[in-house]
Amino acid sequence: MQKDIYEKIISFLLGASWAIVLFGALITFKIFITLGIVLAIFATLCYVIVSLFLILTLDAFAVNKERLREAKKQTKLLEKIYTKES
Repeated sequence: MQKDIYEKIISFLLGASWAIVLFGALITFKIFITLGIVLAIFATLCYVIVSLFLILTLDAFAVNKERLREAKKQTKLLEKIYTKES
């Protein structure tokens, strides 16, 4: 199945986002560990929650694109059925 450029970009951004979440969480933890373990864990969790929300947003773009593609297929099929009946 061929992917269009939009799907390739979304897939790349999703992969890069997961890498950013993992490395960013590690860096955030290392930065805040000097201020205390509780604050470091809290800051890391806040970072991960915001990052996962952004990943969900990217995934929503991919889902909406797929939904649009399916709606176009259904519309084309319904038009064929309508012209056949008329």
